[in-house]
Amino acid sequence: MNRPHKYRLRFLLFPFFAAAALVLGWVVKWLWNTILPPLLGVGIISFWQAVGLLILCRILFGNFGRGSMGGNPRWKQEDHFQARAQWRQKWTNMTDEERAKFKEEWKKRCRR
Repeated sequence: MNRPHKYRLRFLLFPFFAAAALVLGWVVKWLWNTILPPLLGVGIISFWQAVGLLILCRILFGNFGRGSMGGNPRWKQEDHFQARAQWRQKWTNMTDEERAKFKEEWKKRCRR
């Protein structure tokens, strides 16, 4: 029964994550009940409704910004910066005529 190290670490950190989820539930409840009823006229929510709202957001919108659970690898931040640097390099190496041609081509594409 030799489990990998990462599972043991997750087991040991679970109480901290559970406490964080409870604190987040309280924060969501407080923010909802402080801001939305006077602003939009909606009803107040209970603590467990706030926790349920957090879970629903997690299901609908994903992993709260952490891309470790699948997703498109093209959208990783370091890949984005690398692609941006490649485009910048390509742009600086273009002649003025090539830049003008490039701009015209994109204007045609965007007008459609």
